[in-house]
Amino acid sequence: MEILRVDNLSKSFGGLKAINNVSFGLRKGAIKAVIGPNGAGKTTLFNLISGFLRPDSGSILFKEQEIRDYDAHRIARLGISRTFQHIRLFPGMTVIENVMMGRHRFGRTGFLGSMLNLPRKKREERETRDGAMEALRFVGIEELAHRDALELSYGQQRLVELARALALEPEILLLDEPAAGLNMRETAEMGQLIQRIRDRGITVLIVEHDMSLIMKISEEIVVLSYGEKIAEDVPLAIQKNEEVIRIYLGEEDAQDH
Repeated sequence: MEILRVDNLSKSFGGLKAINNVSFGLRKGAIKAVIGPNGAGKTTLFNLISGFLRPDSGSILFKEQEIRDYDAHRIARLGISRTFQHIRLFPGMTVIENVMMGRHRFGRTGFLGSMLNLPRKKREERETRDGAMEALRFVGIEELAHRDALELSYGQQRLVELARALALEPEILLLDEPAAGLNMRETAEMGQLIQRIRDRGITVLIVEHDMSLIMKISEEIVVLSYGEKIAEDVPLAIQKNEEVIRIYLGEEDAQDH
């Protein structure tokens, strides 16, 4: 069963087609990767799915509901959460305060209830803190809950951002280069954590440059090049795809010169 379906999705910036008629499905309970050279349109695709950008044309179906014109807040409330290529933590806030921000879709009290400090508001705050702590526990950094988030190491900050995305209790988690900047040990641990997230029943769509990580944890892979889908298959078939090999070897040659 597909939980997400993207059909003929396109987005241009000026004369540049960042995404051009891209279509694919995301099976519920799977880990699916989106790969491609720099500038292939991977982050733009994530921004379209998560509501940070509006597509020029095409369709985005979440559980058969059209969401292409929804804003990011509404999409998050539906149950699609994401992390970012560049870490976005709130300065001047502790780790748990950052993660609590990910619980916003559960807020029901409203401005008046907050002003009057009603019992419901207190219960909601307690549930928000408990949910945030459970997310920190899941990613293995609950002992850092009361530290200033920006004082942590880069790898720990990655885990804080991931915990914040999980605090939303999403059905789909979009991971934009979660292993960027991590060392080999941290990357291996991130791979194990992503598999545990999938085992929890959360569907994962991941953009990542680390091919060894992608080949190890993904069940299916979509390959983009210059905004177009050039392949979609299981990891072993993608490894042997001549067009994919040509694109990646071409990128390596360009970097060598």
